[in-house]
Amino acid sequence: MKNKLVFATLLLFSLNSKSIAQKSKPNILFIAVDDLKPELGAYGNKLIKTPNIDRLAKMSTVFLNNYCQQAVCGPTRASLMTGMRPDYTKVWDLKTQMRDMNPDIVTLPQYLITQGYKTVGTGKIYHPSSAINRIDPASWNLPYLDPKESDYANNLGKPANSQYQKPENKALFLVKKEREKRDNDDEEPTTIKGPSSECIDVPDNAYDDGVIALLAKNKIIELTKKSSPYFMAVGFHKPHLPFVAPKKYWDLYNRADMPLATFTEHAKDAPEVAYHKSGELRNYLDIPAFATYNQPGNHVYLKEEKQKELIHGYFAAVSYMDAQVGILLNTLDSLGTLNNTIIVLWGDHGWHLGDHDLWEKHTNLENATRAPLIVAAPGMKPGKSTSLSEHLDIFPTICDLAGLSIPKHLQGKSLKPIMQNNRSSVKEFSVSQYPRKLNKEEAKKAGYESNKIMGYSLRTGKYRFTIWMNDFTTSQPFESKKIYATEMYDYSADPLEKVNIYNSANYKEAAKDMYAKMINFFKSQETR
Repeated sequence: MKNKLVFATLLLFSLNSKSIAQKSKPNILFIAVDDLKPELGAYGNKLIKTPNIDRLAKMSTVFLNNYCQQAVCGPTRASLMTGMRPDYTKVWDLKTQMRDMNPDIVTLPQYLITQGYKTVGTGKIYHPSSAINRIDPASWNLPYLDPKESDYANNLGKPANSQYQKPENKALFLVKKEREKRDNDDEEPTTIKGPSSECIDVPDNAYDDGVIALLAKNKIIELTKKSSPYFMAVGFHKPHLPFVAPKKYWDLYNRADMPLATFTEHAKDAPEVAYHKSGELRNYLDIPAFATYNQPGNHVYLKEEKQKELIHGYFAAVSYMDAQVGILLNTLDSLGTLNNTIIVLWGDHGWHLGDHDLWEKHTNLENATRAPLIVAAPGMKPGKSTSLSEHLDIFPTICDLAGLSIPKHLQGKSLKPIMQNNRSSVKEFSVSQYPRKLNKEEAKKAGYESNKIMGYSLRTGKYRFTIWMNDFTTSQPFESKKIYATEMYDYSADPLEKVNIYNSANYKEAAKDMYAKMINFFKSQETR
């Protein structure tokens, strides 16, 4: 009897210890934002109004030079969520399903489940086309939170096409829109959408992001009462096109004050393959009337009045999303857990707002590849770092901050050392990539059988070196004969990327060094 009592006591102690150990792991709030470039107060923009993200930044490390792996939703999210580069995930477009390519690939939340976490998501975490059932069920051990008709304000119901609440815009989708038959790649128009913006006086939860914030708020309150640590992933849609937001966020800005890009040309001596015709934007019904894109080269030539409207809409959508971030922070604060929760906020890639006569993402240039990353964690002092980081680093960083083992196969590095010392560095360069397709005439002229081109872009603290390769990925041995074009920019002298200096005599040694770095990177990837 005495032995049974001792055993029962030890068992109870063991169970309690396990529960305490699980709860001692920090909760994680993981905030994904679609198409958010580093145009935030925390990144030095004095015009945009983002008080809530700025509040988060004051308790975080702000990574000023963070880069995505590919500047389009599907590939960059697949890469970020798995800690593996696009050439490993084999997701380079908006069609490929991640687990078709790698059935056993392990995602961040999937790994956290093995470490005792409850994982739950809402909104856009993966691109729908890249994940099974658009959410990758293996990533979550709690039901995914999807908005219902009744969640939307004032009996408005779900927005039409998941975007529009204005009656005349909703009416556009009462009739099924046929897909246009075009033989184009991802950045060309493929569908008929509504207008590029919407301003209407409705509550925040008339649109998806307002509902998503409230669903996440309620779930955080529920999970805080549980014994297991949680990973709460919240994916906001704005500021992705179309730029829809309640009127009060548009009213924060004066359209006349919207800053147009100061350099709207292609870089001198740059290859045309580096650019596109802003096809995603041209999907929207109101754009063709303001664009002159039937010209030689990759240009859209958008009229200034429409440029200002779009920039106004982008800023309004950012401020609307920022208010939803505020709901999440206030929820943690009210629960007394704000300062002992790991909080990670990231944008999936950057966005062109007229620079180089470009809109959207889809390039290897700075405005498409540079993306915000803000990380808060218990015991870490706030600050800003100019050290290089990549989306690949988010997976190992979260593990490190949570006191978990970092899976050895991950291709990123933990950023915890930078959070401990903002002047430290964990890598020499960041790498992004983007695929293109040549037309038949271009491929024939270059002597290529395949029209596939992949551009790899290596960013150091000073330079960007981009090499465009024919029919090549880093799983293959490098062959110089496959080089189609090269670019190089010096950001200390040319922050707007006005001149491709790769063949400049003044940069001969620097170009040689950057080329060598790229070839060494290629070699390091061959065995993956």
